[in-house]
Amino acid sequence: MTLAGIELHYLVTEMSKQVKDYYVSNIYGVSRNSLLFKLHHPEKPDLLVMFSTFGLWITNVKINQMEENRLLKRFRNDLLRSKITEIKQLGSERIVYVTFSGFDQEYIVIGEFFGDGNIILCNKDMKILSLLHSIDVRHRKLAVGLNYVPPPSSGLNILQVTKDDIQNIKSSPTSIARWVGRTLGLPGKYAEEIIRSSGLDSNKIGNTLSDEEVDIIFNSTRNLIDKVITGKHDPFIIRDIKNADVIPISLANMEKYNPVKVSSFMEGLDSLFSENLLEHGKSSQSVTANQKITELEHKLEEQNKAILLVKQRSDEISNVAKALLEATYSGTLSITDPSIEHILQKYNSHTARENGIFLIDIGGEKIKVNPQSSIQAISSTLFNESKRQMRATDTINLEKSKTEKSLESYRKQASVAQDSIVFAVQRKKEWFERYRWFITSDGHLAIGGRDTSSNSAVIRKHLNKNDMVFHAEIVGSPFFLLRESTENDLASVKEVSQATVCFSRAWRAGVYGLNAYWIKPDQVKTAAPSGQFIAKGSFVIEGSRNFVQVSTLQLAVGLYEKNENYLLMCGTPSAIKKNCIYYVIIEPSGIDMTEIAKKVKLELMKFKEKEEIAKAIPIDDFIRVLPAGESHIVESGHGDAYE
Repeated sequence: MTLAGIELHYLVTEMSKQVKDYYVSNIYGVSRNSLLFKLHHPEKPDLLVMFSTFGLWITNVKINQMEENRLLKRFRNDLLRSKITEIKQLGSERIVYVTFSGFDQEYIVIGEFFGDGNIILCNKDMKILSLLHSIDVRHRKLAVGLNYVPPPSSGLNILQVTKDDIQNIKSSPTSIARWVGRTLGLPGKYAEEIIRSSGLDSNKIGNTLSDEEVDIIFNSTRNLIDKVITGKHDPFIIRDIKNADVIPISLANMEKYNPVKVSSFMEGLDSLFSENLLEHGKSSQSVTANQKITELEHKLEEQNKAILLVKQRSDEISNVAKALLEATYSGTLSITDPSIEHILQKYNSHTARENGIFLIDIGGEKIKVNPQSSIQAISSTLFNESKRQMRATDTINLEKSKTEKSLESYRKQASVAQDSIVFAVQRKKEWFERYRWFITSDGHLAIGGRDTSSNSAVIRKHLNKNDMVFHAEIVGSPFFLLRESTENDLASVKEVSQATVCFSRAWRAGVYGLNAYWIKPDQVKTAAPSGQFIAKGSFVIEGSRNFVQVSTLQLAVGLYEKNENYLLMCGTPSAIKKNCIYYVIIEPSGIDMTEIAKKVKLELMKFKEKEEIAKAIPIDDFIRVLPAGESHIVESGHGDAYE
């Protein structure tokens, strides 16, 4: 499927709302024509945005790299850590400008979603820095170093269509259907719906319409456009033998395509476009193997033909030899006897002389014989030739066996290549997963900050009157909240105190024996006293503090099941063992976060019952739950939630 201009307008509007204040945390190459942007927000769940030559959309599917993308390095250099400040469409064209800003720089990525498509990186002055496809045609030229020039406008901006625009149909000698399709620049599915909903005959000629009928066409057009661009959708995925499409609004005759309801147009688009990407990836990964398979299958076919031909010739020679022997039983003694020719003709054979040499021609196979020899001797010569011909099949069969082995090997390569396309559906994350979090052994939720921004958000957005606030006695400590709890929940208080210290700078420095303290919500002041200043993520604490000594630095990562989803939880070992299916305990020092994340993932994958689930969790999620600094594994096992 291809995007229509009005569909793109809706996507631009919707995405502009969703990506506001997000920044680019990573960019992945998916295929030669597609890039995946990972967007991060300090207080909201991460978003994945696919930017391809056939569209731009928010996706729930993370596809691992299938092909090299030559834009990736430049995009990472220029766009990482920058914010998306604007997404806009060029009129109603299938062209989008996405503006990225950061570090006093501004870049514009242009997506052209027509023809073969294009992705173009420009600076703020629209000078092209990098692009997928250079273009040199009569009306424009695109290349690195030139200024970006859009293609000539296709004419009417369908988003701003007026009644006067539709009035032009009254001067047209063509049918309504043809005029609407050509003039409005809409896909056939929408042009047909406009005519159907107007109730007019699609074959009626434009210059025969009344003003009232023109008004009806205008209202039908405007109504369809408004439904699509404003999100008044009733979306379905429809399929036929060759194609699939996602329809944002109900159309006539959809039933014959077995429509499947989807929750949103974006979700349907993601489903189909991701499916197209995966199919393209499987095809591209196995294309070399498939070419070799075709060559080997042809070779095998020729070898089988050669074997049949050799057997056929051998049998023909053998049959002539037998016929000559039978002739001797009736008294024929010489090959030159006239009766011999009659016998040979029955087997598509005859005698001949070439350059004075006597031959027997059997189906084109010429065999030299001595005409002075007896018929028995000549027959023996023919039998020997038949055997010699059959021995040739041994060589062909040997080559055939090699071909069959190679063919089987390449078929396996093609299968492995297709299976190597890896993707994961990104589940919708819980609100607390944007922070440090775990469930205590008493069943209370504890959340903590990751950095100054999330530290601030924990206190300013999520602190309730029945919570407890925790902090460690070290610079670089997060704030933790123990939700809906009191000092009587002794196990929870101890666990959150330990987690607060472990997620502080103490882990990286390997500092043991620190204290944490807890206070009540009304002791936390978000504003500094008059004339003073507090840094972002810091707060003023009033009144007495309740200290808890933390004697050990230990955390555990566990696989936690919630509402049929599996989450990674990191907290104190007692809490993780209580709530999780499997756990891995870690302590400070050892290897860096990336390497320890890989080892923790491998430990969880050892538990065969949930191996595939642990395998499907991205390594980034493991890194995200771990404390900053080096760590090593000390223990792993089944938790109390294991069944």
